[in-house]
Amino acid sequence: MKHRQFNNLILHLFCLFFLVAGSIKTFAENGSIRGRVVNAETLQPLAGANVFIEGTQKGAATDVDGNYFIPDLSAGSFIVTIQYIGYATLSKTDVIVRPGRITYCDAALTPQQLEAEAIVVQSGYFTEMLENTGSITQFNREEIRRSPGSAGDISRILMAMPSTAQVYDNANDLMVRGGSPMENGFYIDNIPVPNINHFPVQGSSGGPIGLLNVDFIENVSFYCDGFSPVYGDRLSSVVDIDFRDGNREQTDRQLDLNMGGFGAIAEGPLDADKGSWFVSARRSYLDLIVDAIGTGVAPRYGDVQGKVVYDVDAHNQLSLLNIFGTSEFASDKKKATENNQDSYGKTTVYQNTIGVNWRRLWKNKGYSNTSLSWSYIKNDRAFFATGDDRLMNDVVSLEGSVHLRNVNYYRLNANSRMEFGIEGSYETADYDYALGGYTNRFGSVIPPLILNDDINSLKTAAFFNYTWNYGNRFSLSWGWRGAYFSAGGNYHSSPRLSVTYRISDRFTLNGAYGEFYQQLPAFLMAQRNEYKHLKDPHAVHYIIGAEYLPAPDTRLTLEVYYKKYDGFPVSAADPAKFIVDDGRSMNFFRHYGALSDKGKARSRGVELLLQKKLAKDFYGLVSASYFRSHYRDFTGTWRNRIYDNRWLFSVIGGYKPDNRWEFSVRWNYAGGVPYTPLDLQQSAKYNTAIIDTRRINANRYPAYHSLNLRVDRRFYYDSVNLVTYLSIWNVYNRKNVALYYWNELEKQQDTLYQWSMIPIGGIELEF
Repeated sequence: MKHRQFNNLILHLFCLFFLVAGSIKTFAENGSIRGRVVNAETLQPLAGANVFIEGTQKGAATDVDGNYFIPDLSAGSFIVTIQYIGYATLSKTDVIVRPGRITYCDAALTPQQLEAEAIVVQSGYFTEMLENTGSITQFNREEIRRSPGSAGDISRILMAMPSTAQVYDNANDLMVRGGSPMENGFYIDNIPVPNINHFPVQGSSGGPIGLLNVDFIENVSFYCDGFSPVYGDRLSSVVDIDFRDGNREQTDRQLDLNMGGFGAIAEGPLDADKGSWFVSARRSYLDLIVDAIGTGVAPRYGDVQGKVVYDVDAHNQLSLLNIFGTSEFASDKKKATENNQDSYGKTTVYQNTIGVNWRRLWKNKGYSNTSLSWSYIKNDRAFFATGDDRLMNDVVSLEGSVHLRNVNYYRLNANSRMEFGIEGSYETADYDYALGGYTNRFGSVIPPLILNDDINSLKTAAFFNYTWNYGNRFSLSWGWRGAYFSAGGNYHSSPRLSVTYRISDRFTLNGAYGEFYQQLPAFLMAQRNEYKHLKDPHAVHYIIGAEYLPAPDTRLTLEVYYKKYDGFPVSAADPAKFIVDDGRSMNFFRHYGALSDKGKARSRGVELLLQKKLAKDFYGLVSASYFRSHYRDFTGTWRNRIYDNRWLFSVIGGYKPDNRWEFSVRWNYAGGVPYTPLDLQQSAKYNTAIIDTRRINANRYPAYHSLNLRVDRRFYYDSVNLVTYLSIWNVYNRKNVALYYWNELEKQQDTLYQWSMIPIGGIELEF
């Protein structure tokens, strides 16, 4: 009741703010757009490129260094179009001009050949990718910020893609094309980041709350299946994130306040126009609210992140990146009992990635990026059963890695180019933990497990990717990645292939094939010495697809894929379990006994994606897919995997009547995921969850669906920009089932529901 009253209070306060702020007369001075246009293949500046603002008479031409400047623009959202002879035209949407501020809009144009009867590739609103890989979707900063139901979280907007399964509201784990969350990799400015979430799940890549500040993001590229050999040690997907540079001419500041917390941003130039810097700090205040209203428990989290860019000379640039996060959750026995929770305890997580990247331009032939980084995640948690205070887990762990990564891009001639490089990491994991004894899902008593161990491993890799074009019609990429994982002493050879054939300037066919390997999570390997010598899981991807551009700002894609896996761990002690999925279903790996690496899996499906950029008044994204995901257990039986929604459908749309108001909507539908029903008689006997072994993953939860609405309002004042928004999640208050579980306090089966209707509001003040 108190939570509902608090939600209503917040909703009324934000509505009142919108009414009051809307009645204030605003006076806004003009802003400007500045940027640099380069060749996407070599990063060399393009002099004389035409840059103009759609719908206006404003424009400019780039100078000898590729720079341009368009002053005296009214505040609002614009489309910047860049044209240059011999290159695909590029239009960048959602370029926000603020009063008294400089907006930076850089562009990299893709070369195209001019032939009398050849196809002219009109890149338009969708960036032409140089490397021909499998499935790629891109989002800019504004598309992520304003997306309803995402709260500025990269992972949550990616969950609207047809490739990602929908499982739980309270987690943003990416289950890509039937794979588990451990199969995803993240990179920021050529620096690998182990996890981009607060409360990161060990042995996985997910969590409940995004860590990255969306205001720093320039672009996000989501590669799902068939991705380039430039990326490795992941089986399903890669999320490659570009952080923008700070303002090179003036100091800007921003204050943020939303339902999740508050924060501040500052950015500005370095001396003598040598570069820029930015930094942000944020902290949640949900714990303060809970304490004030005297009910429930809430997480506490915060982060500090920043970037410094320094131009050594015209050909060399250094950038320093740091991302730090802290997460804490604590519940005592009294609060756990009041909230009908089976466990209580405390978890604290510290995580940090710091790295430097050196970008070197090779005149007119290409460029290289070389990064050196260090990452760590420290976990300290202890939880106890609410009913009898028995220890469930007491874990202290420190996982770290030092990573060296070199990627080179070289233009061989007008028709061919190559990417190549090396990668190496030294990874350490130190574990000191005790897992309490318990009665497992079959009714057997499992003894406690105490472990004090560490794992040190070396991973090395070399890779290349060669791309050959035949005019603008046909393109072929062939690559290879060779890797060595010292933990199990395994060598791997991973070929990759992709082809693209353009039937017309609007219709394209493509296909991709690739093999991928990934080391098992260290948290699992540490439990027994023999686990270190299991095979590394292996996946093979096959993708065919088509792309059609009904308009320059609209893209329709259709893809069919098949993935097959082998080398997964399975156990005779629990022969029906697919162990790697415990990282999502249990957030933990524990008590497996002897393991075999004979487990297999497969996933196949068809996906449809319609994406419209904001060219005028509205934008939208519609995605639909049908897929199946199965695994073969220890006995050789094929079963439904826990991410097997089968049907996925999502709609995101927005309308901008002017430069001040924006209205958006998101509706998601997902078929129910498989689960194993409880044996109620045996569960009551042992007062713990005992499954019905005759129906492993045979039942399905009810289908999931949810509607999210959002309204944004911008206010422009002299040298100040105010952005306010109000979003309602799960508008019609659908009671989506998260879990059927055995309630040890009530001694009966109970239902855990996902989020009810939640108001999410925020204010951003730029000055």
